[in-house]
Amino acid sequence: MAQRPTLTTEAGAPVIDNQNSQTAGVSGPVLLQDHYLIEKLARFNRERIPERVVHAVGSGAYGYLEVTNKDVPLWTQMKVFSAAGKRTPVFIRFSTVAGSRGAADTARDPRGFALKVYTEDGNWDLVGNNTPVFFIRDGIKFPDFIHSQKYDPFTNRQEPDNIWDFFSHSPEATHQFTWLFGDRGIPASYRHMDGFGSHTFQWVNAAGERFWVKFHFKTDQGIRCLTSPEAEIAGGKDPAFLQKDLYEAIGRGDFPSWTLKVQVMREQNASSYRFNPFDLTKVWPYRDYPLVPIARLVLNRVPDNYFADVEQAAFDPANFVPGIGPSPDRMLQARLFAYGDAHRYRLGINHTRLPVNAPRGVDGGARNYGRDGAMRFDANGARAKNYEPNSFGEPVQTSEAYEHGLALSGTTGPSPRAVHVEDDDFSQAGALYRVMPEEARKRLVENIAGSLSQVSRKDVIERSIAHFRKADPEYGQRVADAVARRRP
Repeated sequence: MAQRPTLTTEAGAPVIDNQNSQTAGVSGPVLLQDHYLIEKLARFNRERIPERVVHAVGSGAYGYLEVTNKDVPLWTQMKVFSAAGKRTPVFIRFSTVAGSRGAADTARDPRGFALKVYTEDGNWDLVGNNTPVFFIRDGIKFPDFIHSQKYDPFTNRQEPDNIWDFFSHSPEATHQFTWLFGDRGIPASYRHMDGFGSHTFQWVNAAGERFWVKFHFKTDQGIRCLTSPEAEIAGGKDPAFLQKDLYEAIGRGDFPSWTLKVQVMREQNASSYRFNPFDLTKVWPYRDYPLVPIARLVLNRVPDNYFADVEQAAFDPANFVPGIGPSPDRMLQARLFAYGDAHRYRLGINHTRLPVNAPRGVDGGARNYGRDGAMRFDANGARAKNYEPNSFGEPVQTSEAYEHGLALSGTTGPSPRAVHVEDDDFSQAGALYRVMPEEARKRLVENIAGSLSQVSRKDVIERSIAHFRKADPEYGQRVADAVARRRP
């Protein structure tokens, strides 16, 4: 039998006894001089880092993105899409939004779909959801929205009063609420749901032409969902139900995959499009901008250590590479700050050097003048200069533009969004309701009524139902009738 390695302290000294504390005699008190005991307890007290404010419950896996369409360079100079057949390693994290660590991953909630692509130009992070739209269109409302979804400060539980009160004052959420309370509000597994970049992004090709793009990951396994009763049973038996499914599928070699498709709009078409193409509460109808397959995402390995990779993974939508950039989407603009700032708070200023977050495709790794900070665990730049410009051959800028500035006009200050000819908060929600099969409509109405009927204020209920009526009169009436049946 091979000799087992020696247990050591944090400093590497051998541990003599891991079963008994040092004491003053056999029956005496424990001694403060027991350095190993103190070290072990002190480290244990500090094992937990702050959990994510949102997306705390998550699962992750490694895989690759393989290009299947040779024509992508017509739209973007992103090297990751430069040639058909090219493979680039990725890490993905799936998650729920509202629950805290330990909550069931079968909750009715949007699912985060965050992808880190380790390209040769640095990491590209596409931080999306399993829905193509969102509840709000301006980031200034995001803290309020999340507060309405998280635990109430008094009852310490998610309160229907708060959820529906916010909704009743936010008609733009009608589309997403229709998604959320429909069948796709609870996926049967992470493998059986679609993913979306959700936002509109900017693509620029080698000729300097700009396009607007939306990303769609279509599951190759097919869509499967859980009903509310099924989810309650599954989550009650195993809060990590979806996590277990993902790990077991990959473990048996049943590697999940998605077909990456894009919608592409020419820059000049945005201003005259029938609704605002940068509004996160809207989709671009396929008849206007068809889906174009460009790549395949495959997951084939789970992390060896959950904390090291899944919990410490830091996705930032501001992580762009040459060929892609932001759009004027107000929610995206807010996220460009908020995500990186959350990781700097939660993991520390050097989180980008953790293995799961460090760029892998870049020759020599990340090169910059950042130094010091808590938990700097590499050479910290060694003798290299930590300022620029310098005369010592250290890294310099490329001066190559890979996105182009937008022409702007007007005055600074808070301003309402630009309204296009067909902009409204209800049409797409109504269209979504009408394309659902009748049985799916019944489940949607009952899911909404099951939550809305718990609201204590009649005015909140009436305002909420009014939004559904504006989406579709039948939709609203059916919700009203279902709520009435449930309330005393």
